[in-house]
Amino acid sequence: MSKHWKPGKKTVALNPAARPSRIRRDPVPLNGNGPTKPPRPSNTRERELYFGIAGIIIFAAAIVAGIIGFSIFTAVPDDPTAAARAAQFGQCYNAQGPNCVLDGDTFYVGAKQVAIAGIEAPRIADARCPAERDRGVTAAVELAELLNSGRVTIGAATRDPSGRAVRKVEVKGRDVATTMIDRSLAREAGSSPSWCG
Repeated sequence: MSKHWKPGKKTVALNPAARPSRIRRDPVPLNGNGPTKPPRPSNTRERELYFGIAGIIIFAAAIVAGIIGFSIFTAVPDDPTAAARAAQFGQCYNAQGPNCVLDGDTFYVGAKQVAIAGIEAPRIADARCPAERDRGVTAAVELAELLNSGRVTIGAATRDPSGRAVRKVEVKGRDVATTMIDRSLAREAGSSPSWCG
């Protein structure tokens, strides 16, 4: 039930010296240093949201660190000897893996080409005659078998007289160039006779 206003009744005048109502004032400071803000109610939902986002960021950072660490340890090494130790060599025209023999004096370990120092083998792709191509295929097959027969060691790169980067290659401690020459699959570098003769 509401109270009706009666026009004959006098209204109470506010006294300017009177103390203002506490309802409309700032909170009274407890320590005397000025007004203080009321304590913010704890919002557990907001905290859960922040912790959830922080957890996702930490989890993502751990995954990225794991991927980077894994790729560092599994990347193709700069030294082809390390990759050649456990390598199986096929022929480059039908090889399934990254290690293959191109011809009787050149092979690949991963993406790195290795030219064997001290020898020249008959060509396959740019052969001058069918006899050279046939001998080149035989030399490439024999070289793959030789490389697959034991531990492969690849020396540092040097330059041959024609400016080509070459490396000394050994299998089980035996020089591959000497073996290929002994088997008449290659000849010493700089020899002039044609493979077609």
